[in-house]
Amino acid sequence: MIAQAEKSQLIIIDMQEKIASAMPKEIINKMIRRLEVIQTACNELGIPQIFTEQYPKGLGHTLTEILPQLHDARFVEKTVFDCTNEPAFEKCLVRTRSQVFLLGMEAHICILQTAMSLLKKGKDVFIIEDLVASRNISNKQNALNRLRECGCIITNTESVVFEWIKSSEHEAFEKIAPLIKSID
Repeated sequence: MIAQAEKSQLIIIDMQEKIASAMPKEIINKMIRRLEVIQTACNELGIPQIFTEQYPKGLGHTLTEILPQLHDARFVEKTVFDCTNEPAFEKCLVRTRSQVFLLGMEAHICILQTAMSLLKKGKDVFIIEDLVASRNISNKQNALNRLRECGCIITNTESVVFEWIKSSEHEAFEKIAPLIKSID
């Protein structure tokens, strides 16, 4: 299945200070650079974004580096691991957009549980592999394997963006292309 901008919505799960501090700094830095690309594409293409914070009183708030791109995103505070069990999250989901793109932390907890619930609700769930993390790489790999087996589409930042814009002639290409070149 190919990503289609007009059917898409992006969910940024728990990209928070204390969770990020438990991850290797190099991985977080790469995620932040890639997230800038995805968020720019979303903002250019009118793709709705939701971002969540798991118990911010204890885990801190969303990383300041990604906040500037979240100006139109909807915010959900939660204490549940499966985002769909939070009524405010359910209200933010755009029912008419069947493709849901998940990224954030941690792959084997909130990403996994949310993805499985969204599949049950009939959504096409895409996991942006280079934008999910777990403290332990084997937990991330296990989660990705389970998600693939359940029917999620495992993809990456560049694939998603180029599928969304479809052509180098798209008006957003000139803004997004330099950002793509800057990620490694």
